[in-house]
Amino acid sequence: MSRYSLEEFVQKTSQKDQQQGLFELESSAMLEVNLRGQVWTKTGSMVAYQGGITFQREGMMEGGVGKAFKRALTGEGAALTKAQGIGRVYLADAHKKISILRLENQSLFVNGNDLLAFEDGLQWDIKMMRRMSSMMAGGLFNVKLEGTGLVAITSHGDPLTLRVGHNRTVVTDPNATVAWSGNLEPELKTDITVGTLFGRGGGEAFQLKFEGEDGFVVVQPYEELALQQGAGR
Repeated sequence: MSRYSLEEFVQKTSQKDQQQGLFELESSAMLEVNLRGQVWTKTGSMVAYQGGITFQREGMMEGGVGKAFKRALTGEGAALTKAQGIGRVYLADAHKKISILRLENQSLFVNGNDLLAFEDGLQWDIKMMRRMSSMMAGGLFNVKLEGTGLVAITSHGDPLTLRVGHNRTVVTDPNATVAWSGNLEPELKTDITVGTLFGRGGGEAFQLKFEGEDGFVVVQPYEELALQQGAGR
């Protein structure tokens, strides 16, 4: 256990202005948003703020009937909050590691549990997995982001990126899948056997299969429980 004098502790843990723009990392698990305008954040991720900031949870009908319907299906996992004003906002999510990505007229899918924040100028939509089984209801959804701007995603531990391409199919555990390139459309695979139903299966009952040209998938060394909980609803 580290010990400090009060002055040493304050100095070591004080906020540091790194002049890195809108998003910067105060630590691997704490995002500082230098706000002058508006950003979207994961609901419940704000831990502190300074300045004239207001927070408004995304309206049910914001973005049209289509988004409202999909939000009703996905539940709280897709909830977003708008932070508006001038000041600093600090975001974190269960001590997960934060990665800041910049899209340049690109698109990216992010698991709804792993999207921390993104610039207001990016286009976004909630996407449901094809062939979605009722056993996975409330879990297999993601957010598609398109355009140019910053995105902050989270992962339990260091993320691993796997390339997808010709003769390079990638199959992942949905609970460990964080994000993937916008040109890929994963297929939901099922591997349900009698042994699986009685807890004696040799692998995961559901997988995501990624095939395509020049894409990637990001996974984490951890299985998010949100999907498992959603399967029981």
